[in-house]
Amino acid sequence: MSEAGGAGGSSPRASRASGTEAGDSPSLLTRLEALDTCACSDAMDKLGLSGVASGLHPVTVRRKITGRVQTVQFAPVPGLGDQAAAPPAPPAAPGPVRHAGTAAIDAARPGDVIVVAADGRLDAAAWGGLLSLAATVRGVAGVIADGACRDVDEAIELELPVYARGVTPLTARGRQREVAWDVPIPVAGITVHPGDLVIADGSGVVFLPAEHAERVISAAEEVAAREQALSVRINNGEPSAAVLSSDYERMLASERLREVQHLRQEAGIRAVQAR
Repeated sequence: MSEAGGAGGSSPRASRASGTEAGDSPSLLTRLEALDTCACSDAMDKLGLSGVASGLHPVTVRRKITGRVQTVQFAPVPGLGDQAAAPPAPPAAPGPVRHAGTAAIDAARPGDVIVVAADGRLDAAAWGGLLSLAATVRGVAGVIADGACRDVDEAIELELPVYARGVTPLTARGRQREVAWDVPIPVAGITVHPGDLVIADGSGVVFLPAEHAERVISAAEEVAAREQALSVRINNGEPSAAVLSSDYERMLASERLREVQHLRQEAGIRAVQAR
């Protein structure tokens, strides 16, 4: 049972967001739990927002996770660059070294989701067994790593959902290390902030910016309700061509255009008020 590399100069924000942030609303989280990633992705398309982190998939138990994001940023160990499967570096100088990922776990609240940015690296694990154990004891809902995970069997035994780009037995020690936590991070081309919401299931991972979470969830609920109505019609024997018609697709495109225009109008109003 071995782990990811140590943390060198990690530096959290001066103060964490208050409990009133959008990502902490129990009603929003409860509503998000009732949805899936596809409905949320369609809703973000409709609103002209980006949030899908492509290429991440479940590598342990296949269970949907939703929650508020706590972030960790990894970077290559200095001197090794992007060299694949580089040999571990010599031991660091004596002194207290905090283990990578532990600050985020200790700061997490029950139901939070740990999100690790490791630039998609597959030659060194950004998450491992002891971290999985610590996260489970803390009540973390799941882990998302834009990189590789190891000690997969241990996470499965703990029933901890981990979504990652891949798996590897290679340790992070001497290859990559934590450089920050509780800061904005890049995940598969998406900028993720602490306090954002996330949903992950068999179809992938979608991040909901905290400031747009209410609108995204409301739009996703409309998508889910519309698709449920279509399912009823199909189950009742209506021809699929009649149910999934071009009129339906045009309706979706029209709704998205209206939402984009609304967002632009709001932005214009804010710009005028700021003058």
